[in-house]
Amino acid sequence: MFVLFFIGDLLWKKRAALRIGDPKLAKELYKGYSPYKSFIKFLFISIAFAAGCIAVANPRKPDETSAEARKGIDIMIALDVSNSMLADDISPNRFVAAKTFLNSLIQRLPDDRIGLVLFAGEAYVQMPLTFDHGATEVILSSAAPSAFKSQGTVISQALEKADLSFQEESKRFKTIVLITDGETHDTNAEEKAKELGAKGIMINAVGLGSATGTTIIDTISGGIKKDLSGNTIISKLNEALLQQIAASTNGQYVHLTDVKAATDALVLQLSQIEKKAMADTSKLNYTTYYFWLAWPMLLLLLSEIFFPDRKKAKL
Repeated sequence: MFVLFFIGDLLWKKRAALRIGDPKLAKELYKGYSPYKSFIKFLFISIAFAAGCIAVANPRKPDETSAEARKGIDIMIALDVSNSMLADDISPNRFVAAKTFLNSLIQRLPDDRIGLVLFAGEAYVQMPLTFDHGATEVILSSAAPSAFKSQGTVISQALEKADLSFQEESKRFKTIVLITDGETHDTNAEEKAKELGAKGIMINAVGLGSATGTTIIDTISGGIKKDLSGNTIISKLNEALLQQIAASTNGQYVHLTDVKAATDALVLQLSQIEKKAMADTSKLNYTTYYFWLAWPMLLLLLSEIFFPDRKKAKL
């Protein structure tokens, strides 16, 4: 842009000289003008503009010594948010108990990266793997079955979404914590678990509910939920399915009846897994080069103002 402006200025001056008509007169009028000094002034402005553009981009270099190396694993949490999780065969209900358990678990895993998948009739990644456990807890606190219009329990899809969230190049151990009542018609759940187990991903399952089951609330009518034939729906814990999913990946199954006991059991399981170091880049300090560019830009602009474009007068 500045090159075109400079060329245009030279052409304008040349045309102005031609409009005078008399070459000798034009030369006399421009005898004090120095093309060389004018070009120097142009360079000052161009370099100052380039330095300013780079300074605005705020180039910086991370201070790698400030990175906190954390030895931990990568954990994707897959939480069931289907309506059956509102059953109250565990106080106050399955879903509240699951969130209480997760908050307790997250606080016990400070060195691990944690991500979150929510699933009902469909599965969604709500939080990618991160050291920011506070953000995970915030998203977890706002999760609710009412936010999912598509109901059901697609365990296989939740496992697939969790698997896709892992970074293939990461050498950290990968595990999925599946939290559900296991009440599903998903026939692909066991097959998907075996597939992940073959890849070295461990699935630890946490089951909520009771074998006898209980009624659930219809979120639309507010009454007891019934099927199309008018029969009362009883929601039961499918413990056999969750045990099979965990066993097929060398994981552990935990029946959540007491939050502390379930947390202790899972933390003990995860603590026995090989841990690899990874720097937490969220706590890096940076060396900025902004002023190394801003000061030269200012000096060049001041130099351009006070640098004359006329020849020195001969004595």
